[in-house]
Amino acid sequence: MTISFHCEHCGKKIEAPDSAGGKSGKCPACHGKVHVPSLDSDEELRLAPLDTKDLAEQRRLMDETRQIEQEILSETVVPEGLVEPGIDSLSPDTSEKELTKNIIVYLRQMADGELDQAERLSNAIVPHGKRALKILDKIALSEIPEPELADIPQQVLSGLVRTLRNRIG
Repeated sequence: MTISFHCEHCGKKIEAPDSAGGKSGKCPACHGKVHVPSLDSDEELRLAPLDTKDLAEQRRLMDETRQIEQEILSETVVPEGLVEPGIDSLSPDTSEKELTKNIIVYLRQMADGELDQAERLSNAIVPHGKRALKILDKIALSEIPEPELADIPQQVLSGLVRTLRNRIG
């Protein structure tokens, strides 16, 4: 006979031998530490109810943070006689920080459906080739996405990064 239970970290169904009851082990899927319930245990695990106030407050704060970040990103001061950075062209000596910012803005615009602006921005990013690819790799491999991109589903963000990578070559 086996003991069936679900991993509390990833939710995968786990089957363990009777002899493992009451012991701890690792989930084969996510390698998180799990406790194997014993067969003779009549105790039921009680889960705390979700605190909807905390979830709503967290959601409100994330929305507020994103709005503030978007306002900051849109605040660009352009010295007279210069082209607005990131729209029509980026100079060859554009800093890593500025190029990263423009790539993040491009990804955000694509996710928000602002395709015309994103297209113009990508035309300015493409000439930076290897530098832009390194930045895209950092974004793609990062476990914690940039705050401006945090609300974009990981699969969508990966697709947008892949699209820009293909465009760069």
